[in-house]
Amino acid sequence: MLKILMPTIMLFPTIWLSSPKWLWSTTTAHSLLIAAVSLSWLKWTSETAWSASNMFLATDPLSTPLLVLTCWLLPLMILASQNHISPEPMPRQRLYITLLVSLQSFLIMAFGATEMIMFYIMFEATLIPTLIIITRWGNQTERLNAGTYFLFYTLAGSLPLLVALLLLQNSTGTLSMVILQFSQPLTLGSWGHSIWWAGCLIAFLVKMPLYGVHLWLPKAHVEAPVAGSMVLAAVLLKLGGYGMMRMMVMLDPLSKELAYPFIVLALWGIVMTGSICLRQTDLKSLIAYSSVSHMGLVAGGILVQTPWGFTGAIILMVAHGLVSSALFCLANTAYERTHSRTMVLARGLQMIFPLTAVWWFVANLANLALPPLPNLMGEIMIITTLFSWSPWTIVLTGLGTLITAAYSLYMFLMSQRGPTPKHITGLPPFHTREHLLLTMHSLPVLLLVLKPELMWGWCY
Repeated sequence: MLKILMPTIMLFPTIWLSSPKWLWSTTTAHSLLIAAVSLSWLKWTSETAWSASNMFLATDPLSTPLLVLTCWLLPLMILASQNHISPEPMPRQRLYITLLVSLQSFLIMAFGATEMIMFYIMFEATLIPTLIIITRWGNQTERLNAGTYFLFYTLAGSLPLLVALLLLQNSTGTLSMVILQFSQPLTLGSWGHSIWWAGCLIAFLVKMPLYGVHLWLPKAHVEAPVAGSMVLAAVLLKLGGYGMMRMMVMLDPLSKELAYPFIVLALWGIVMTGSICLRQTDLKSLIAYSSVSHMGLVAGGILVQTPWGFTGAIILMVAHGLVSSALFCLANTAYERTHSRTMVLARGLQMIFPLTAVWWFVANLANLALPPLPNLMGEIMIITTLFSWSPWTIVLTGLGTLITAAYSLYMFLMSQRGPTPKHITGLPPFHTREHLLLTMHSLPVLLLVLKPELMWGWCY
């Protein structure tokens, strides 16, 4: 764990001491090196569940894929941000990259924490850099409003979690994830225990986000700069799913009855947010709502509490992280050239940028879960789990899959096909940097097809 955390912390002096000319190349190279070393986590040698470097930081098969995804994303965020941040004054550029690195440090400590209270502190700490990135470097005047939504939704959800964790410490005497899974099951039966159960999960359901408490997400995505959108879609939403998986182990007797309304909301959310996507004119907003739809499936898989549901949830989280991040990068490349996110104003881009149209096509096919990509594997596992829990769920999940295919194709056709308007024929060409960025998103998705057991969690 420390072999990754220490080089990440050493990025801070690298950012502030490197010469202005070499700032972007040194930080990209340094973060790529960290990402390459983090792949060593995937070689699992431990016979027990946890592989610990010390008492507070450890990895296990559940956190490893998410940790590697976190490390992989930092160089990609730096690459994606280079074009629109480099004209700014040098201290501001350094501050921007510092915020991205601090976000990665918090996320590594959140996914690697063995103590629930440390996980909670890091879970909350990720709010600060994300909030600054959205409110300072956001695109539109609504960015302060988006930051407020983001902050208050997350805080309102996570304060009950703090109280719930203190009560858990009081009753079991420990908050260590290693010990809690072997401790005596809690005897839960009263109304107070039901409220405690909800308090444990609502913070994560808001973060995922569950349909009904999802309004902060489209606002935050639309207003955030490209790196903010990437890290939100790829890693921060996954904190919610990861936290739920860790907490569900302790909530067992009550979950059978109390999970019903949340599963219903998650499944209904898949259909509703998919339908909203079909009506969107704003490109980033469409991708943001599609994230809510996919995360609804993940929430359903986790709440049913079977090994297949958990495995499908992890696979879908990792695959969705890479694919939605790639879609946000593509949306940003179009925005940097046309200065508009409205799909109608930038049609027929395939005629001007044929290679980029291929990237759009690949990302959209991955988003609608084309076989044999891991997105499909995760979705099929979760749909099977939900079907065995209740056959009626196939109506909502099947409809959701159909709508996903419809809005993915709608997004591709609206932005790439059709007659090219006269006002966008003189756009600057795509850079090698952008093609490299999209290659580094697509390659892991394609390689995970060959070895999906890397992200099966505990279940292999």
